[in-house]
Amino acid sequence: MSSPALGNEPQHTTEPPAHTTSGRPPKMALAARIALLVLLVAELMDILDQSVVLTALPAIQQSTGAGPAAVQWLTAGYSLTVAVGLITGGRLGDIHGRRKILLIGTVVFTVASLLCGLATGLGVLIAARVLQGVGVALMIPQVLATLHVTFDGENRSKAFGLYGAILSLANVLGPVLGGLLTEADLFGLGWRLIFLINVPVGLAVIIFGRRFIPESTARKADRLDLTGMLLSALAIVLILFPLTEGHTHHWPLWCFAMLACGLLVLGVFLRHQQGKQDNAPLVTLSVFRGRQFSGGLSAQLMLGLLCGLYFMTWTLYLQRGLGMSPFHAAVAFVLLALGELGGATVAAKSAGRFGRRLPQGGALIALASMAAYGVQADGLQADLTLLAMTAPVVLIGFGLGMVGGPLADMSLAQVPHEDAGSASGLFNTAMHLGIALGTGLTALVFFATTGGSPDAGLNREAFITVLWWVGGLLAGMWALMFFLPKRANNQVR
Repeated sequence: MSSPALGNEPQHTTEPPAHTTSGRPPKMALAARIALLVLLVAELMDILDQSVVLTALPAIQQSTGAGPAAVQWLTAGYSLTVAVGLITGGRLGDIHGRRKILLIGTVVFTVASLLCGLATGLGVLIAARVLQGVGVALMIPQVLATLHVTFDGENRSKAFGLYGAILSLANVLGPVLGGLLTEADLFGLGWRLIFLINVPVGLAVIIFGRRFIPESTARKADRLDLTGMLLSALAIVLILFPLTEGHTHHWPLWCFAMLACGLLVLGVFLRHQQGKQDNAPLVTLSVFRGRQFSGGLSAQLMLGLLCGLYFMTWTLYLQRGLGMSPFHAAVAFVLLALGELGGATVAAKSAGRFGRRLPQGGALIALASMAAYGVQADGLQADLTLLAMTAPVVLIGFGLGMVGGPLADMSLAQVPHEDAGSASGLFNTAMHLGIALGTGLTALVFFATTGGSPDAGLNREAFITVLWWVGGLLAGMWALMFFLPKRANNQVR
């Protein structure tokens, strides 16, 4: 099937110049806008499914009679599968076509969502969630890679800005949508609706994606490195599993043994990739020679780390330290996410005019707001109200919202188009790894003080310590973004 002319989109790896002869950036054609919308909806669907299930877990547990450990695997099994498959999913797009793999992933995800909604037992539900993770691992890298090879100039910066806005929007919609659909209990389906709603959305992505998203492949990629795929998957499992499960099991010796084995396998994987660089490697190591990809990847890892550390401990602080109800704690998260949406909207409208200064400015806004929040929390202690914290919380979100889209845009800008899928897989994996590391860090930074106690004073004290750590991570992320280009539209083809 031939795609329509999209104005500024390539068929495979050929692109027109970023500017017209008049010197003005070309307007995005209607077909290009539809293609962008389909890609963003696919990304929204993927990100939503990570959080939409959280507010439905009590209903699922009550309905199935499952224990806490089994219910935990509804999220852990999904997240682990996604993380393991991202690098391979990205390379499959390079080899077989990014649109093709995106559509295959959407089919898998849609079928798995239907199975989740029809599941009669917890075992089937967990298996279907793992299958959803397989679909997402195929889909997510294609979104970033297709944006990278499809759009150019200011249209590219706008597309990545909207990508960042979608990430923020998903943070708002996920828990809220999960709660509303479960409470609505339409047709007596209850929590099953949070999965079944993916079916019509997935079908729309398949239909419109096949029609409007242009195909692109890597010229030099002709086969998948199966040995590299197995080594990378094994390394990620050995690293992420103990980081995910360690706190639950009070960090037994086997957690540290798995981590050590994971690092060893990672070294074997890198050694294997060095020997495969001229023979269809899974990861093209030359992408790391560019300082902006290496720096951007490190900043993305840092962003994931601070998110994993901050959001878990913030939930405990709000409910245990300040005695808020789950509803009021959810409102606090919505305030932060709305701030993120505002920051991402600013990033989208800037169209890359400020280069690295925009995400660096966002990091500094978040850092200053985090410091103000820390002073407020330390000064008011138990008297801190939701209304009083509104300004710093919204500003923290606003700063973080200015980071996501531009960071992805500039990190990938100098990656050759033939390596776009592989680089996108690595970029997304960095976020998942960072979140797992940040979650694991809570044992040292937060629970070492509270000991798991619900005591309000201990939880407030521990959270203020967390804010110091998060501030340091924000400062480190700001410094790493000096590796990004001064101007956003500095890309290769």
